[in-house]
Amino acid sequence: MVGDLPKSFQRIRSLPATIKARYRARHSEPTLSLTRPAHPYARALALVAVTLIGGWLGLAVLGGISEPVGPMNTRMSLHPSWTGDTKVNVSPLGALVLDSHDGPLRLQVDVTALDPVRAQTLVKHPERLSGLEGEVTRDVRRSFVQLGATSAGAVLVGATILGLAVYRRPRRALAAGGLAFVLLLASGGVAYATWNPKSVLEPRFSGLLSSAPSVVGNARSIVSDFDVYQQELARLVTNMTKLYDAASTLPAYNPDPSTLRVLHVSDIHLNPAAWEIIRSIVSEYKIDVIVDTGDLMDHGTAAENGFTSSIPDLGAPYVFVRGNHDSLSSQNSVASRKNAYVVDNGASVSVKGLRIAGIGDPQFTPDRSVAAAGDPAEQAAGQQLAAAIRKQNATGDKVDIAIAHNPVAAQQVDGTVPLILSGHLHHRDITTLDKGSRLMVEGSTGGGGLRAVEGTTPQKIMASVLYLDRDTKRLQAWDEITLGGLGLTTAEVSRHLPAEVKPGAAPSPSGSP
Repeated sequence: MVGDLPKSFQRIRSLPATIKARYRARHSEPTLSLTRPAHPYARALALVAVTLIGGWLGLAVLGGISEPVGPMNTRMSLHPSWTGDTKVNVSPLGALVLDSHDGPLRLQVDVTALDPVRAQTLVKHPERLSGLEGEVTRDVRRSFVQLGATSAGAVLVGATILGLAVYRRPRRALAAGGLAFVLLLASGGVAYATWNPKSVLEPRFSGLLSSAPSVVGNARSIVSDFDVYQQELARLVTNMTKLYDAASTLPAYNPDPSTLRVLHVSDIHLNPAAWEIIRSIVSEYKIDVIVDTGDLMDHGTAAENGFTSSIPDLGAPYVFVRGNHDSLSSQNSVASRKNAYVVDNGASVSVKGLRIAGIGDPQFTPDRSVAAAGDPAEQAAGQQLAAAIRKQNATGDKVDIAIAHNPVAAQQVDGTVPLILSGHLHHRDITTLDKGSRLMVEGSTGGGGLRAVEGTTPQKIMASVLYLDRDTKRLQAWDEITLGGLGLTTAEVSRHLPAEVKPGAAPSPSGSP
């Protein structure tokens, strides 16, 4: 058969393979390559992107663990975050957030259920409660170790699998997995370096009450829904307080029964919902004294004076100082109510063992038609209050708390009392002044009043519970209570300690530090 082919083809077939290849390459048509090798930086960025996405997918799918902690069943997981932190979800009641660490990962603990068998065992055998703290500590430590190992494996697997799917090369896939593991270790290093064990002393609690009104319409609907709104806000405070008390096993400041509890409110601005909130806080926190730093009214008219009729039913003595939206008629109306005390012109009153001095706002500016006298008037009033306090202190019966509506006036009292309370700004501000006095400015307990609906976002409702040592009258801790504004249902309680109070120290039975 070969002999039948032309001689030229027979010679070609008999040539060595290398010569055939050269022949074919010489006589074949040239091809044009349209691809360029990728820039090294582009390849590196692509690898980082694949690593991050793969690691995140691995965490989301494989990174969580389910572990019992004491009588509770929990789900623990790590999530990408700009701020770090630790979040404990107690569905459906709310969440506890701790500023535990910085870094790109947030630790999330979801309390999924309360184990009925273990819970009933504790109820039937109360003596086991003494060892519960140690058991929970061991459970948490074991769970964290397991979560770290599981998360590392999930990140490695996720990044490797995605790298293999994208690059289709085992070497590149392993590089993605290795980079993911290194990034996870770096994140753990950042968390370790910024770890703040004292964050448990200042938790932030947030909750949601789905049954409260979520939308507020026109002015007529605001008025018609106010009774329901007040009741729901009061119930919200009650519920979140119970949950907050349930977390009392945390190693934080726990006030003993002898601690003086002062509720600081301000800028109610004729909002009737504030009375329900105050009643609830007084009941739940066992408040001894309510201090209102002014702007109870909105325009200071005589027609508004009926608003003060709720003061005798609040459940605690009510100390009031006039604000720039309160007229002298408003002040007299408060003074006429049972269980109410008004301080003005530097005078002081003693309530529940606390001596409180104050001065009314020298300016009455209920609307824009009245020209304000400005800071000089406030400074003069503050200096008058400071002089009166020095005179009172010289008698030996020292003033414990000074109150003035405007912080400009309040700052003039620096050095004469340990604690100064004010309002006016509609937001919180806590400052230690140059001479050592602590100035605490409260937000609006009325959420700015009904005019709060004028803006796109309602003002938040704010109040604070101050814990004072009964003997020294010094501030030991305070809880900041923040509720969503008109028509909103969010709530937050956060515990704070003064820098001079030793964290974790339990108060003595006598209340002394």
